[in-house]
Amino acid sequence: MSLIERACHLFDELLVAVVKDSDKNPFFGFEERIHMIEQSVKKRQCGNKVKVIGFDGLLADLALEMKADAIIRGLRAVSDFEYEFQIALMNRKLARKVETVFLLPALSWVYLSSTIVKDVACHGGDVSGLVPAPVKKAFDKKLSRKTK
Repeated sequence: MSLIERACHLFDELLVAVVKDSDKNPFFGFEERIHMIEQSVKKRQCGNKVKVIGFDGLLADLALEMKADAIIRGLRAVSDFEYEFQIALMNRKLARKVETVFLLPALSWVYLSSTIVKDVACHGGDVSGLVPAPVKKAFDKKLSRKTK
């Protein structure tokens, strides 16, 4: 959410693209992730500038299709840079007119990753200060079904 809010100050419109087939093994399904992001951004100050869509395929192709000027990527640590740099270079090869903009997280979020949040939630930890309220609610709902 921090990256979305900060990107809103840089661009007139922001498209949050949720990939359908991810090799990251997401905890929530495709439609669930779209819905949670929509719910999380709609009450934010820049919520009217944000559109959330799902896609399947290459991000560079989506950027061209949507006539995007830039792709925003987050960098938490130096270890993220090499991977993100390779992706940015490939996106530039596939979509030459689309720039990649790297944003660093606020210091309070540097340590956070989806893997860490999943681990905390699945082991009964409180994630309410780590994720937006709609995501916390979805974790609670999904985890309560697993314990029944």
